[in-house]
Amino acid sequence: MKAIGNIHLIWRSGKGSRRISVGTIKKSASEGIRFQYNQDGVEEAKKLGFVHYEGFPDTSKDKIYTENVIEIFGQRLMRSERPDLQDFYDFWNIDLSKKEDKYYMLAFTQGLLPTDNFEFLAHFNPVENLSFVTEITNLLESQIPSDKVAVGDVLRYELEPNNQYDNKAVKVFKEDLYLGRIKLIHCSVFHKTSKQFDLIVQGTEKNGVLKRIFVKASL
Repeated sequence: MKAIGNIHLIWRSGKGSRRISVGTIKKSASEGIRFQYNQDGVEEAKKLGFVHYEGFPDTSKDKIYTENVIEIFGQRLMRSERPDLQDFYDFWNIDLSKKEDKYYMLAFTQGLLPTDNFEFLAHFNPVENLSFVTEITNLLESQIPSDKVAVGDVLRYELEPNNQYDNKAVKVFKEDLYLGRIKLIHCSVFHKTSKQFDLIVQGTEKNGVLKRIFVKASL
């Protein structure tokens, strides 16, 4: 079993808005890397302003993109000439032997850019020594003072199989303080194993209150 399954193209209308899966990137030995829009997600997202991802204009259900898929999405990856490249690798917990694998890099770094509302969230599988960086959501609602969480803090989590909106939801706490939930898609791997993940704060963004919390999840 491979650590990375499909990667979902996620869109939202703005910060604090709900994440919507609008497409899926699949990789196989026989068919290579292909991309197809998720129709339910696309219809929901279009009501909020979504049009399409640049380079993939046809959002119809029968269209499967097979050419230049990872090359187009790979344009979001960190350029190798960046002076802070090693810090980038360290933050995202990158296996340097795989840094040239664009599918791997997109899955592990989420393809985040400050200029749009897309991100790439992988379905991870609970393989031995799996370790990836994810993010806690719902922080805008929580309004947690910035001094409550610091890099290196150990967190705990609870599965929510009875959550009415997402039966793969995972709540995250620092001791008894509720912080938020693991990101959409990333949360599913927590439900795939009886083993406990270690959750450690990898990075934060603060402005009086906690704006973002990145956590490293490791088996």
